[in-house]
Amino acid sequence: MSHFSTLRTKITDAEILKASLRDLGITVKTDADVRGYNGQRVRSDIVAVLEGEYDLGWSRNTDGSFDLVADLWGVAKKHNQTELINSINQKYAVNKTLAEVKRPGLQNANVKLVLQK
Repeated sequence: MSHFSTLRTKITDAEILKASLRDLGITVKTDADVRGYNGQRVRSDIVAVLEGEYDLGWSRNTDGSFDLVADLWGVAKKHNQTELINSINQKYAVNKTLAEVKRPGLQNANVKLVLQK
């Protein structure tokens, strides 16, 4: 029986996800195995290598979005999984917004970014 869970996300940009993970000090692998319970592994497009024996992974869907794949019970043994996933999502949202603002035609736009906890 697999211990891996798959959660739908709103993440669509692989490069911004990888940069966001690195910004948070997390080692990133591509096309790698996500480590789970008792040595179980599942292949993902992007893997956040976490301290301990468990990782987070993201697998691309046909619509371009990514699903989060992880043994959440195992991740929770060493990390506050809610805080960890929220911090990744928040960093991704900030980096995605900053990237969009830099697109042609938006150079002179005024942007006010408000982060709430």
